[in-house]
Amino acid sequence: QVQLVESGGGLVQAGESLRLSCAASGRTLSSYAMGWFRQAPGKEHEFVALINWNGESTYYADSVKGRFTISRDNAKNTVTLQMNNLEPEDTAVYYCAADTRPSTLMTQFEYWGQGTLVTVSE
Repeated sequence: QVQLVESGGGLVQAGESLRLSCAASGRTLSSYAMGWFRQAPGKEHEFVALINWNGESTYYADSVKGRFTISRDNAKNTVTLQMNNLEPEDTAVYYCAADTRPSTLMTQFEYWGQGTLVTVSE
């Protein structure tokens, strides 16, 4: 079993930055692909970013490409999402997820955190 806990969300103004963290317990993350997803009020879950098991390959949604950066530290069992130049459209609950296979589909991930809220004002 893997337990994931997100942190770092909050309220910021457009153009500012936040860094989200995901801490894991139960098992090391070194064998897992890690993803970030988000859900805005009244909308479906949306893919944000993906990183492979050793951190050498990443993939981003077009809406965040160039602004967000996903990274991982397997020694610390953590994954981060650096979010720069935030926009009001980025307002959502952000979730981290883990699975042995990389995917942009949330249904393919076995483990999920509880989420952290990011609110971006105009």
